[in-house]
Amino acid sequence: MQQPTPTNTPPVALTIAGSDSSGGAGIQADLKTFTALGVYGASVLTALTAQNTKGVRAVHTPPAAFVTAQIEAVFDDLTVRAVKTGMLANATIVTAVADALARRAGIAVVVDPVMVATSGDSLLEPDAVAAIKGRLIPLATLITPNLPEAAALLGTTIAQSLDDAEAQATALLALGCHAVLVKGGHRQGPQATDVLATAGGKVEHIQAPWIETPNTHGTGCTLSAAVAALLATGVPLDEAVRGAKRYLTAAISAGQSHTIGSGHGPVDHMFDITGRPRPI
Repeated sequence: MQQPTPTNTPPVALTIAGSDSSGGAGIQADLKTFTALGVYGASVLTALTAQNTKGVRAVHTPPAAFVTAQIEAVFDDLTVRAVKTGMLANATIVTAVADALARRAGIAVVVDPVMVATSGDSLLEPDAVAAIKGRLIPLATLITPNLPEAAALLGTTIAQSLDDAEAQATALLALGCHAVLVKGGHRQGPQATDVLATAGGKVEHIQAPWIETPNTHGTGCTLSAAVAALLATGVPLDEAVRGAKRYLTAAISAGQSHTIGSGHGPVDHMFDITGRPRPI
């Protein structure tokens, strides 16, 4: 019997990041997010972590050549529309990833410059910061640093006000990326406020209600993955950022009643999987 010819080609997004053995962050969070947003997810492992909701116990990194081999294998076969990078661990891996992505001009690249886990554990060797600034960020459609990461990239103090965050977001554009989303922590009344700055000079506040919950493991990974997923579907950047913020807010809200582990539990990525949530 002749097999039917496939006619549906779902958009593909690729995560290049570390693994979280507890499932709440890293590539596990990214793939859940891709799936929830209707995008086929591929993955390249840059590090294995032994971690749970309380912290990171150990990190193992593969040779950079193997990271490159994974990337090449994916691109040789799949039509990747967007890439998200997360934990890259060291300068050698950052350079390998940048070299591979530089050969794929025109693909949306979301760079989450992961430096520290929610638990406070370091996820990036100090010498890798220069490689991220000099090699990876210039390739980025969007970078998504939190307040400490933005300060580290600029070699300055952590922003204490919304005005400070706006100034740092604008300053980060000088590293060569198209846009910067500085993830807030700015408690201006009942809203959580992120700052989006684009190369055209536009600065926008992306707001959502504050949700009091300890279950925030993987929120940074989830937000950047959601942006990449929406970009893979053809959504414009500013709409993708706003849609990703709405998806993350809903996932945090849905996960606040869960008890998974005894530390910082994860958000609920699959809060509406049967309905394939489309936050935009």
